[in-house]
Amino acid sequence: MTDLKYKRNFCITAHIDHGKSTLADRLIQKARIIDDRQMKDQILDSMDIERERGITIKSQAVTIPYHARDGHDYELNFVDTPGHVDFSYEVSRAIASCEGALLLIDATQGVESQTVSNMYLALEQDLTIVPVINKIDLASADVESTKKQIDHDLGLDSADAVLVSAKTGQGVDELLEAIVQKFPPPEGDAEAPLQALIFDCHYDEYRGVVVHIRVMQGRVKEGDVIRLMGRNADYKAEQIGVFKIKYEQTGVLEAGDVGYIIAGMKTISEVRVGDTITNAANPAPEPLAGFKEVKPVVFSSIYPIDSNDYEELKESMEKLKLNDASLVWEKDNSLALGNGFRCGFLGLLHLEIIQERLERDFDQAVIFTAPSVRYRLKVPGRDWFYCDNPADFPDGKIEAAEEPYIDASIITPSEYLGSIMELCRMKRGNQKNMQYLDEKRVELTYDMPLSEVLFDFYDKLKSYSRGYASFDYELTDYRPTDLVKVDILINGKPVDAMAALCYRPSAVARAKTVCERLKGEIARQQFKIAIQGAIGGQIIARETVNPVRKDVLAKCYGGDVTRKRKLLEKQKAGKKRMFLAGEVELPQSAFLAVLREREDQD
Repeated sequence: MTDLKYKRNFCITAHIDHGKSTLADRLIQKARIIDDRQMKDQILDSMDIERERGITIKSQAVTIPYHARDGHDYELNFVDTPGHVDFSYEVSRAIASCEGALLLIDATQGVESQTVSNMYLALEQDLTIVPVINKIDLASADVESTKKQIDHDLGLDSADAVLVSAKTGQGVDELLEAIVQKFPPPEGDAEAPLQALIFDCHYDEYRGVVVHIRVMQGRVKEGDVIRLMGRNADYKAEQIGVFKIKYEQTGVLEAGDVGYIIAGMKTISEVRVGDTITNAANPAPEPLAGFKEVKPVVFSSIYPIDSNDYEELKESMEKLKLNDASLVWEKDNSLALGNGFRCGFLGLLHLEIIQERLERDFDQAVIFTAPSVRYRLKVPGRDWFYCDNPADFPDGKIEAAEEPYIDASIITPSEYLGSIMELCRMKRGNQKNMQYLDEKRVELTYDMPLSEVLFDFYDKLKSYSRGYASFDYELTDYRPTDLVKVDILINGKPVDAMAALCYRPSAVARAKTVCERLKGEIARQQFKIAIQGAIGGQIIARETVNPVRKDVLAKCYGGDVTRKRKLLEKQKAGKKRMFLAGEVELPQSAFLAVLREREDQD
């Protein structure tokens, strides 16, 4: 095995779309661990969704050899991390397995909000940070201004910044040297009792659970009996190796190494990210610190379109949970949609990705209910409790309600300042701070309800600023709100899957939109169908689907008007009897249409 002083563990972190995956491609190409025929763009982005959207969702580790200018051979373990705010939990886990971080900054965009928050994540873990200025080959690149921002906004030394173009490969050799020179080697004693941190895992159809580990102390060999300290369960290590795009079996991992273990684990419940692996024969005295528990901020229920697919959906959710440690779910039930799952997500993009992965990777046809945040409620005779599902909203009087607030940080060019401030005002934002970072860029800080940011805030922010504004947020606390439950009634019967919790002043607009959308989706019947939005017993919106009517007057060619009236009255009585006995079938498309409309509306 390579001596510890010739190993480097680092991650590549940056704001979304600053070129992390492209830089990872160049590092892999330089190392020649795969030939040119197998090389493709975004090689570490293994999912189709990542390629189509041009984003990284899963952190990916890879080990590359490097022959440095000092004549020694180094082993570089690096992790390519996501950039979107919804996946910051992925970034924090990747950072825990490294000693250094390359903080990538786009020379055309400069320092953005996620750049700042990723830097703080790295500093919390005591990582050595090397700033890297990317895209220097573009005509619009402003390297000098970016260097000033590194000094001023980040407090790092711009003299340490490495200039590269990940697209053309320019400066990559200098970057590899900087990695070797500036990042410290890992610490650890290969002879000490084994302590290895599980920082990720994924499910392989043929091998079961593949556990990604960073060995902190000791060594682990194939054939060893390993123990998961959190669950106190023992397994035999069947295969051990490192990631070189594909698995490369090495048979042993020592202190300082990043690699994988396959040990015959078959189900999700057996592995927990953040757990410590030790040797059953010579266990470590205590586990490693692990990760803080993930806190979901957006909640939605998932139901199979065909209720017979429930067991299949459950199996798919378990496999997905293994690939995505931040997904939280529990069983749920709806009168309209049957059995399903109540899920917690890190944000709306996270929800979209889960939906796409269920449909693509597991071939599941599913319906998601409208996303909601978790509110705090107080009712007479009961302590404060949390509620994220409209079905759990109490019917009686509510003493108080609180909603989660965020600290939103927006960095924007100053010419778009007015429209962005107006957008934040419309979303109930309260401005805390505004500072000019330089003559062209402004940083705005807002207190804002999380529920207002859920839907189209990010899209509107990008369109108002022509793509130049960047957005980052963190949850702060709960504050009082005027919360109501909006029910949707079809012929007087509530449809539980369409109920929503919302801020009272926006309840009427929300209910009107849903009723209008449903009117276009429900087929006409022989009787009149009333679609209503209600808060408790008060109707706040209504649409009517008119009945299909037979022309009962067709055979009346003349005679007294009372003959015609008699036939119409008879028809009216028949319609009334039908209305009392009739059932309205809600098509699945109605649920999907309402949810889509709700996103557009909000």
